[in-house]
Amino acid sequence: MGNKVSIVKCDDYSKSKECIKEALNLIGGLKSVVSAGDRVLLKPNVLAAHKPEDAVTTHPSVVAVMCELVQEAGGTPVIGDGSGMTHPGATADAFKMSGIEEVAKTHNVELINFQTAGYVEINVPEAMHFPKLHMSRAVMDADVIISLPKMKTHELTYYTGAVKNMFGALPLRTQKEMHLLADRRIFGEAVIDLYSVVKPHLAVMDAVVGMEGNGPSHGTPVKTGVIMASYDCVSLDVVASELIGFDPMRIPTTSAAIERGFGSNDPVIVGTSLDEVKMRYKPSSGGITSSFPPVVTRMFGRYFEMRPKINTSRCVLCGACAMNCSAHAIEEVDDHLVVNKEKCILCYCCRELCPEDAVTVKKSLLAKIVTGT
Repeated sequence: MGNKVSIVKCDDYSKSKECIKEALNLIGGLKSVVSAGDRVLLKPNVLAAHKPEDAVTTHPSVVAVMCELVQEAGGTPVIGDGSGMTHPGATADAFKMSGIEEVAKTHNVELINFQTAGYVEINVPEAMHFPKLHMSRAVMDADVIISLPKMKTHELTYYTGAVKNMFGALPLRTQKEMHLLADRRIFGEAVIDLYSVVKPHLAVMDAVVGMEGNGPSHGTPVKTGVIMASYDCVSLDVVASELIGFDPMRIPTTSAAIERGFGSNDPVIVGTSLDEVKMRYKPSSGGITSSFPPVVTRMFGRYFEMRPKINTSRCVLCGACAMNCSAHAIEEVDDHLVVNKEKCILCYCCRELCPEDAVTVKKSLLAKIVTGT
């Protein structure tokens, strides 16, 4: 049954494997979605460079267990994500500090930085806001996608979970454009444009320790003591948000998904009953921009820019940046290379892959103030 959601008590990460196996068995098992030879993308939440105990990122033990279980099922796991809009190299930093880089090494699993692996432009049928999206090539190459979200509050969507976890598959330019919509309802609809074309086959939620308050990155860790699983991300989010005291239909991504015909607002719960584990998370204050009209957020947000720029004095015209630019934004002008601002999707692949370190980042005044550099 696709809308089954399992809840299993898990009071410590040392018990992750037994609890995750139980959660999966309750809904039908991992082999219902993973077959021998499948390339399985594990998509944790690696929002920013934080230690596991900060509860910003999916705990490495959860990622490690899923690597082992996919391998036992005959699949080939790969781990991939793209971090939030902070600085070039942010994803690599986050993989390292979160402990997920070490998981990949220990389990001999490929670790994919979405921001440097390339993007593919795809059509979004019946889109409400984004009829075309650049999508991580790693997502499109996977036979199976498994979302591994962290249970957290969120300043714009109140709660963030399995559905919004796929946000990291987008390049930074698109993430910024969606955030600049500002209005919670419209932002939720935009996230469902994304979800409509990259629905994970399974979601396993890390709610052993979640985050309340000013999530998704500045809140407070809170022991929640559960692992949850479902083949349907929307159904999982309905139960998870209710578990922490939020009305599921007030979550913009959930309500937009249900309105578009995805998931169920009345999932079947198996395992531990919801009443046994229910608690109340402190909500996010909404961040400094929450009280601003959307038009103000859009107006000032446009001035936050961190754009790649080619240092012509260092560039040797090897072409590595142009060859690896998914958006074909690097052009030759008067015998030197330039980045076309209109085409650039802010993946910073050109900077990461330049052998001469000839790509710098030009920051707007607002970006310098926000980042402190």
